[in-house]
Amino acid sequence: MIKDPHKIIIRPVITEKTTMLRGTSGVICFEVARRANKIEIKNAIELLFKTKVAEVRTQMKTGKVRRVGRNMGKTKDWKKAYVRLREGEKPIEYFEAV
Repeated sequence: MIKDPHKIIIRPVITEKTTMLRGTSGVICFEVARRANKIEIKNAIELLFKTKVAEVRTQMKTGKVRRVGRNMGKTKDWKKAYVRLREGEKPIEYFEAV
């Protein structure tokens, strides 16, 4: 069980797909700690951004195999969370500049 919300929410994921989702359905995407569950993610978002969360969906992403010269490596596995805010809630201010 992870207690600190800053350790649960690692960074926002800003891609073409997540920007489209944010505009059409109000879904925001974050990279989260791999061991965090949906309840911990919901509580961390509500504490950090002072807003109410309606739904959290998570997805595990496996790292890709990469090659640099003759050396093979692998990027890290990570977890993605799609967070939908409740109707009428203020949007997260972090994304206003994006």
